[in-house]
Amino acid sequence: MLLWPAAALAAPAADTVLVNVDQAKLVKLPSKVATIVVGNPLIADVALQAGGIIVVTGKGYGATNFIAMDRAGDILVDRIIQVEGPTDQQLVTVYRGVERESWSCQPICQRRVTLGDGENYFKAAIDQAGSLSNQASGAAAAAGKAQN
Repeated sequence: MLLWPAAALAAPAADTVLVNVDQAKLVKLPSKVATIVVGNPLIADVALQAGGIIVVTGKGYGATNFIAMDRAGDILVDRIIQVEGPTDQQLVTVYRGVERESWSCQPICQRRVTLGDGENYFKAAIDQAGSLSNQASGAAAAAGKAQN
């Protein structure tokens, strides 16, 4: 018989911000927030927008917190951020020995870079995405110059 700790099965607290890795979520805070401090920026990034809106972006698996303060340094909010794995229903994980690869299969299977993938697979996919982005930026810049 396998027993799981009750905490592992418990739902997150109502004041916990749940976000998936590589996704963002908008959260409304008091409008007088002036400063945001993130406990572990490797897990989540928080960007303050006008009107007390923050953008919480999941960067790594796990939990951290953020503290929102006003201009006087008074704490207005102290909340937990829980970053979880992708919710892609068509995510396929392939193991080649100890190396892991992630694929998104909607409607055909294509590489999907996911935190925790094998180093070679991850680097190859990131390099390809960077190369494509650079080519698109170069083409856009050249088109802009041609119009001038």
